[in-house]
Amino acid sequence: MEPQHLRDLYDRQLRREARPDGPGCRVERVGDVVRQTGPAHAWNGVLWSALDAENADRAIAGQIDHYRAEGLPFEWKVYAHDTPADLTERLVAAGFIAEDPETLMATEAAALPHDVALPAGVELRAVTDAPGVRQVAEVHERAFGTDSSHLERQLLDRLAADPDTVTAVLAVADGEPVSAARLELCPGTDFAGLWGGGTVEAWRGRGLYRALVAHRARIAAERGHRYVQVDAADTSRPILQRLGFLSLSTTTPYTYGG
Repeated sequence: MEPQHLRDLYDRQLRREARPDGPGCRVERVGDVVRQTGPAHAWNGVLWSALDAENADRAIAGQIDHYRAEGLPFEWKVYAHDTPADLTERLVAAGFIAEDPETLMATEAAALPHDVALPAGVELRAVTDAPGVRQVAEVHERAFGTDSSHLERQLLDRLAADPDTVTAVLAVADGEPVSAARLELCPGTDFAGLWGGGTVEAWRGRGLYRALVAHRARIAAERGHRYVQVDAADTSRPILQRLGFLSLSTTTPYTYGG
């Protein structure tokens, strides 16, 4: 695997040729921008752009106008290799707020270990219904300290409308959910996305994150996806590097409104 090849493939399949990631969402290409617009609880924002110094400010203003007319806050997902070089400065000048950067990482799903030993008393449980989704949201709130109501609604929508494109899993210790993650499958592409991977504080450092990566990678490979990708936080990146993930770029969300 070559990082440049993987990054180019990712950009083409998941950004330039992106498909809606939930019911009620639409993906549009407007000039040199690809964006998704959907319900208020969906992910709304810019997935890809190919701008230059002459058209960047005009394109930024156009996206603000679009989402303002829709009554939606939105995110401009900026990658380190996006153009122009001062895109992030232009976004900040237009009123966007930068969130924490993450590292875009990917590897071959079949190359990952598909069986990682769990701590004694812990089992993995597939999430298929509303009570399970509520438990996923509760684990994320405990692990990350953030409101997960949007995640809960998005996951419920996808499980109801297109269950073949998403799978969620809980790690349960003596009946208590202590870790959760989801796998988003992108039909017609080489990629599946690993998202979440949150573990409550008392259970960190016991291998649950690695076990959830292995579990989801096995499913991705079985479903015909060659690669798994992650937007990795600083806490996850070293674990993923040891598992063989390659760093392809960095990505930073720039949010507007809300």
